[in-house]
Amino acid sequence: MKLNLCKIVDGCRLGTLTNLGKKGIQSIEIPGCLLYTKMGSAPHLTHDTLHNIQGMPESVSYCSLQDPAVCSPHGYNSMKAVSIWNNRGRKELTASKFMDIQKAIQPDWFQCLSDGDTISGDNSRKKAKKSVDRSLCFLDECLQLQENCPELKQSLMFGVIEGGDVLEERLRSARETAKRPVAGFLLDAFQGNNMTKETKLELLTSVIAELPEDKPRLIHGIGKPDEVLECIKRGIDIFDSCFPYQVTERYCALSFNYDYQLNAETAGIGLDNLVKDDEKTNDETCSEAQEMTSFEIHLKEIKYQDDFNPIVNGCSCYCCQNHSRAYIHHLIMTKELLAYVLLMMHNFQHYFSFFSSIRNALKEDKLDQLSKIISRQAL
Repeated sequence: MKLNLCKIVDGCRLGTLTNLGKKGIQSIEIPGCLLYTKMGSAPHLTHDTLHNIQGMPESVSYCSLQDPAVCSPHGYNSMKAVSIWNNRGRKELTASKFMDIQKAIQPDWFQCLSDGDTISGDNSRKKAKKSVDRSLCFLDECLQLQENCPELKQSLMFGVIEGGDVLEERLRSARETAKRPVAGFLLDAFQGNNMTKETKLELLTSVIAELPEDKPRLIHGIGKPDEVLECIKRGIDIFDSCFPYQVTERYCALSFNYDYQLNAETAGIGLDNLVKDDEKTNDETCSEAQEMTSFEIHLKEIKYQDDFNPIVNGCSCYCCQNHSRAYIHHLIMTKELLAYVLLMMHNFQHYFSFFSSIRNALKEDKLDQLSKIISRQAL
């Protein structure tokens, strides 16, 4: 894998990751995102429907430890093992078991085993130190196991930066991990609401400064457009795309403007997509809409039953080209699985197009304009 940076503007990195995949012929443009999957398959989509999505990222297989779209239970990790959950309950993974899984899958990239559980009430500093100590031990053990495993010679391991919200521990994790022969870095445990936005951004700024420029930086669970842009400005290269999946799961559709050619002061963009507080008060779907962001619309709402517009005017996705908001509303109300399929197709394509717009804005030195447009919709 080779990172070719063609432009760095105020911390934002524009370039390409090349020589990817087993044959070394694939590439990823950065800033970019990976296709979110569950057990290797895109949620709700078949192989055929997936390939109807325009702007799909290159097919590079990446194996994460935990599902970035789901919050895992806390308090189950130890010095010897990390707990993961599946349909059959909790499973403990030692470094040896974890590497056996990688040996069977043989992904292009994989996250190293790490302890990302840093929530422990008043003992957050102590918990953060433990997470870093454990993660570094796992990293050393996994690197040694990889060295002795011919099947994993072409699989690249990403070192994991842990430490919770404790700056001292985050910096120690970054410095020590950067000393190891890892292919890149995953900044973990930034998803969720355990930290304020300000704390997250301060930590990211400090941690990124400790990492070498010639290796990619990946982050989990950050997907809202405004947060994505803030992370890119601090040097993050790659994101997962679990956000479109989360939007789909609550019967919502991404509907935000990322045209950086617009005048952010006069466009009046995004405001018609917001769910007003008084509209939600008497809506029986209120509990489902609570996690909504201002970048999406809730198509289960009664107002969409007679709305024959596409989800987003001008969108070229299969859903918008062939179906209306009213039809999606009907599918949702009748509990048809096709609702998830069509929403997933739209949400993935809209999200991948957003990243394409980010790269184009960087090329044209208009990222500030795009940021203003996005921030006006982040209400």
